[in-house]
Amino acid sequence: MGRIVIVSGPPGAGKTTIARRLSHHVPALRAMHMHTDDLYGYVRKGFIPPWQPEAMAQNIVLMEAIAASATICARGGYDVFVDGIVGPWFFDPWLEAVQRHAIDLRYVVLLPSEDEAARRISLRTRPGDMTDENVARQMWQAFQALPPPDGHLIDTTDQRIDQTMSEILKRLEAGDFALAPLSAAGKPTGS
Repeated sequence: MGRIVIVSGPPGAGKTTIARRLSHHVPALRAMHMHTDDLYGYVRKGFIPPWQPEAMAQNIVLMEAIAASATICARGGYDVFVDGIVGPWFFDPWLEAVQRHAIDLRYVVLLPSEDEAARRISLRTRPGDMTDENVARQMWQAFQALPPPDGHLIDTTDQRIDQTMSEILKRLEAGDFALAPLSAAGKPTGS
């Protein structure tokens, strides 16, 4: 059985770059990269930009679909590297997968400073890329309002991609970033 590694953070944190590279550099025989933005792009009618408060119902449905797909692939022997804005507010479908299928679930949050996230997003040039600095700041602040569990955050403000990759690979090998079920108080029960 494979594992699921969620690479999260606000826009501009480096999630896509890191998740894609991790899928190529882990020792697993089979690995894949799931880019959550792709699923949002499948919605043809009724789409609501996911950072807007009224998008919560849409976001929950799509997060459940992503978690289910990642679980199927992990059960099939793939290490699945999921990149997307998966804050603690979206843990339920992932924790359900762990409990139901005994999936090894890891959760890494890349969090540069707010200004650095906004700067990085403003430099994007590919068509379709999120370039709104206000959205980057809004999502950065969401990770402050409901922070990840202790030990899951990497400050990427001053890190190069190879430094972030090296840290994540070492810590994954050491068993870090395991996402444990949360207690009623919203704190990890162990990791």
